[in-house]
Amino acid sequence: MTKHLSLTVLVSLFVMSSGFGQGQLSFGDTLPLGDKQVEDTTGRNITLQQTADNNGLIVIFSSNTCPWVAKWEDRMIEIATFASSNDFGMIALNANERIRDRGESLEDMNRRAQKQNYNFTYALDAGHEIADAFGAQYSPEVFVFDLNLQLVYHGAIDDNPNNASGVSNAYVMNALDALLSGETVDTRQSRIIGCSIKRSE
Repeated sequence: MTKHLSLTVLVSLFVMSSGFGQGQLSFGDTLPLGDKQVEDTTGRNITLQQTADNNGLIVIFSSNTCPWVAKWEDRMIEIATFASSNDFGMIALNANERIRDRGESLEDMNRRAQKQNYNFTYALDAGHEIADAFGAQYSPEVFVFDLNLQLVYHGAIDDNPNNASGVSNAYVMNALDALLSGETVDTRQSRIIGCSIKRSE
């Protein structure tokens, strides 16, 4: 019993130190820190509310160095193309504060955005403040908000990071289609596969 309690305490401490439980959003919650300015790779200062469009907003916590982001990167660009044509805003945020000097600086982000021809806003989440407010833990991790900026989807981009042609459930695209049709999002949450956000200690 003592060993079991000790293990429970250790696990709890690890979860807390890893940032779990920090303001986890629930479905229907309004976009947090919408008026907080972030600097993007073009040098602009912009807010999440300014990035949102008439039909809503897609927020993706991302990274330059995570291999899981690289697997989905082409689909991020496809989603951004669809979003732009259908009045959804889209922004990717880099919250990896602890490893800014190891490939996650704003300069590194700018190089990544240019190399991959990003067609969406890529911005620095300094001090992982927005990630904390969202309760985000991974990259890539997606949050979709409707036209009232209320959360309707949270999870992965789709169900097959390794093979775009083998996707069975395109979670984000399906959520956007549902919003455009005035329907309820069928899959509101999905399992996230990615790299942990490297928060400052």
